[in-house]
Amino acid sequence: MIGKRLHDLRVARGLSLRGLAEIAGVSPTLLSQVEREVTEPSLTTLRSLSAVFGESMSALFADPGAPSVWHSRPGERTTLMGPKGGVSYERLTRGNGQMEVLRAVFAPGQFSAEDGLRHPSLECVYVIKGTLTAEIAGAVYHVAAGESITFDAQQSHRYRNAGNEDAEVIVSITPPVP
Repeated sequence: MIGKRLHDLRVARGLSLRGLAEIAGVSPTLLSQVEREVTEPSLTTLRSLSAVFGESMSALFADPGAPSVWHSRPGERTTLMGPKGGVSYERLTRGNGQMEVLRAVFAPGQFSAEDGLRHPSLECVYVIKGTLTAEIAGAVYHVAAGESITFDAQQSHRYRNAGNEDAEVIVSITPPVP
């Protein structure tokens, strides 16, 4: 889905693969592979592309013909790849530009980002299993199973698993990260 959407956005703006790659700071080969759905883009690449197109990240997954009800099933969901050593997210919602819900399992030592991120959204993380360390605006919070943390995502934030067991979480972001 993302490959066709990226192709359509690129063509609609009259950009070549090389032109888009140069503006986004990625390789033309990577963009070609994403458009042909040979590989999935990383979160960093998605952020760069969404900035180029002036769209939210979820809009890159938008399907103009999407049904008004979407049933999300394991094995049929898109995965957002995190940075090397970082966690990857499974998209539980279809991109409609209003809300993003993601599921992730942080292995011990995994993190969401090397440095804190900021974006104009409200973010909520619910921990299903284990304990997640949330670093928000310089403060450290240990969020255990059954607990959640909600904050203004314009504050610098990142997550990591400092424990010895997996931490499974659900992350809700509204509006989705631009």
